This record gives sequence, structure tokens and C-alpha cells, in this order.
Amino acid sequence: MGQRVQAAEDVQASSAETHISERMHSEGMHVVSTLVENRAGTLSRVSGLFSRRGFNIDSLTVGETEDPTISRMTIAVSGEERVLEQIIKQLGKLVDVIAVRELDPYQCLRREIMLVKIGADEKVRPAVLEIAGIFRARVIDISPATITIEATGNMEKLNGLLLILRPYGILELARTGLVALERGSRILSV
Repeated sequence: MGQRVQAAEDVQASSAETHISERMHSEGMHVVSTLVENRAGTLSRVSGLFSRRGFNIDSLTVGETEDPTISRMTIAVSGEERVLEQIIKQLGKLVDVIAVRELDPYQCLRREIMLVKIGADEKVRPAVLEIAGIFRARVIDISPATITIEATGNMEKLNGLLLILRPYGILELARTGLVALERGSRILSV
């Protein structure tokens, strides 16, 4: 019975990942980079603008820049291009927003960090370690019954790693969300 429940959960999780991936390709995955004032309420105002327009935020990361008074928000959304253009124009009008731009998917570097804890006793541990090595992931914790792996890369790489690790039993999963910068000398600045 337990194996059937686990198999059903695996199918549902795999189906959800496939659905998200298909949605991003069919509607278009957009990455918006925004420099904002680093103060209370800014995140709420920016995310509220997306939700009022019916955009679901797939990933949102916020962090301080080299200037502690400014934060960079990287927002990944799926949806229609024309609505996104309106949102970007409206973001530019918010008092807290310093600069905003949609990043060209072919001209930006995208990364995400993932921590995944896998059930791995002494029998399956060598296989899990080999998989981690193939994906250039790092083992950051190990116990008699588990291995915790840190992986960095694009969404496709991380989803591929999860797909391969799923049969071993994913016990816990945490992802940072997407961070992105433009390639070359082009920068989003104040």
C-alpha cells in the first residue's frame, strides 16, 4: 500500500513539474529584473501589481545589491506579452522602483540553488553520490539514513536532478527561486 501511495505522489509531482514547464513554454516565461528602494512595503507593492493583473509569480527573489539602500528583485512570470508590457510600465511608475527591465532569455544568466534531502541508506548511498557527481551537485550533509545535496543551475538542470533522485525518496526540498543578470557589459543601474 505504501509503495502505491508513493508512486501516486511521484506521478502527481512529475505531472505538476511537467505542467509548469509546459505552461512556461506555451505562455512564455518572462524574467523581470527590478532595482527598488530597500525599505519596508516595497515587496508588497511590487507583487501586488502582478496579482492585480492576473499574473502568477512563478519565482521571486529579492536581495540587497552592492548599495545597501537598493535591492534587486528578480521576478519570473508566465503570461501574455502585452499584459507584461503594461505591468513593466506600471512598475516604472511606482515610487520605490528605480529601474525595471524584462531580461532577454538568450542574453541573461539564470541560476537557482536547490537543497534536497534524499533517503539514502548504505545500500543506495553510492548511487545517490554518483548522481550528485554527474549533476555537479555537492553533498552538504550526510546521516545514516539521509544525504542532503546542494545543486546550482538553471531550472531544467535542477528539475532533471529531481527526476533522477525521485525513486530514492525525496524527503525535503527547498529552492531559492531564480536569480538572473544580463550577459556582457549591459547592466541595470540607477
